[in-house]
Amino acid sequence: MTACYVSAGSNIDKEKNIDAGLKSLREMFGELTISPIYETVAVGFYGDNFSNLVVGFKSNFSVHDTSQKLRELEFKHGRSLNSLKFSPRTLDLDLLLFGDAIIEEDDLQLPRSDIENYLFVLQPLADIAPDLVHPILKKTYREMLALLSAKKLVV
Repeated sequence: MTACYVSAGSNIDKEKNIDAGLKSLREMFGELTISPIYETVAVGFYGDNFSNLVVGFKSNFSVHDTSQKLRELEFKHGRSLNSLKFSPRTLDLDLLLFGDAIIEEDDLQLPRSDIENYLFVLQPLADIAPDLVHPILKKTYREMLALLSAKKLVV
């Protein structure tokens, strides 16, 4: 079993889609650790605000299978096959961490760079895993949050 952390977000019928997404994650992976939900402005496009959170769970699947299952859940919850990166979402599930895996592939980057770049990802991750250490930067998420907050990036 590998500890996983996933960024989850929605800006279309947010409450319904976040609740349904959490239910599907629980059915697929079991017990979840769920951060508080943060409301943030859309990044990269003009649109309704997002609800963002981070979910932790343990996976029995390989990293690629876990990533694929998250993608399937997005489609199950209304994401279109041709959706743009920066666009409205019914449910967005991004694998942030898969244990200490460091992967740089076309379709998979771990740890995901969003952790370093966006408070709406780092803050909820630090809420549920403050003392976990980033596999590359060798800083805890609490330490990273203090540094990123000082830069006043997107909240």
